[in-house]
Amino acid sequence: MFRFIVRRLLQLVPTLFGLTLLLFVWLHRLPGGPETSILGERGTPALRARIRHDMGLDQPLWVQYGKFMKRLLSGDLGTSVSTHRPVTTEFLERFPGTVELTALAMTIAIGVGIPLGYYAARRAGTARDHVSVGVSLLGICTPVFFLGYIYKQIFAVNLGWFPTSGRQDVTIDATRITGFFVLDGLLTREWDAAADAFMHLVLPALTLASIPLAVIMRITRASVLEVTQEDFVRTAESKGLTNRVIRGRHIMRNAMLPVATTIGLLTGSLLSGAVLTETVFAFNGIGAFLVTSIDNRDYPVFFANVYIAGLVGLFVALISDLIYTFVDPRIDFESREL
Repeated sequence: MFRFIVRRLLQLVPTLFGLTLLLFVWLHRLPGGPETSILGERGTPALRARIRHDMGLDQPLWVQYGKFMKRLLSGDLGTSVSTHRPVTTEFLERFPGTVELTALAMTIAIGVGIPLGYYAARRAGTARDHVSVGVSLLGICTPVFFLGYIYKQIFAVNLGWFPTSGRQDVTIDATRITGFFVLDGLLTREWDAAADAFMHLVLPALTLASIPLAVIMRITRASVLEVTQEDFVRTAESKGLTNRVIRGRHIMRNAMLPVATTIGLLTGSLLSGAVLTETVFAFNGIGAFLVTSIDNRDYPVFFANVYIAGLVGLFVALISDLIYTFVDPRIDFESREL
């Protein structure tokens, strides 16, 4: 296992290098620039040239890239043009919110999607199966922002069960330790702060979980149907094994490999920032942070968001590979190194 992990980590190096090069060249070819964000559309050519000189943007591209990589390797992602704060600080303040939101959304998607997919597969061709498939298609086809506004109107505005926006009530004097508001409330035993932060997560998480839930449900259904037709399942049935053993040990365990792959990909994409969901609920995560950086032409922030999103995606893929061997013992690390 150790050799596999080290080899995969070494494979990340050229991938991340290529990602930084593509992003750097692409951002420097976009119209406008940081000087536009600072001066607006009415800045004089002289002022624009001065700002570009002060920021080193008038130097050759390869020189700028060399200086940028030197800062990046030291952990410096630059300074936000809009807030004049280090991008790393800005990102770390918002990333825990996205992690909390993703964790709850994927918990809902997995907890509902896998049982529903198995239920539909075991009743394939029946009316219940058709209803389950129809619901999953509806979940995939419904735009996330539209679903978010519906949840917000019904459960927040009309019924008043949940907050309408934000991560936590601003009137709560909560102690910050990790940046994860629910966890901070539990660690400090500020139960009201933890409960309020959780209530702020519910509607955005339900909204964000809609598409992953539908995808996981459909993948689980298809995988269970395929595994059910395998010879080893019929052999287990002929041996007189109980349905519980057949379902748990033979069907579900073998059907989980494509489901685990799907879960890993979905988790990585959600951790990259739920732009629409965070915008609808004014949730202060990296999705909303990304939207703000685009509006303000804040290229250092935009680069950091995309770069870290790629980094998170690669590590999630690595974790998914590690999970494979626990889901399916037939897969070993030596074979995956080839």
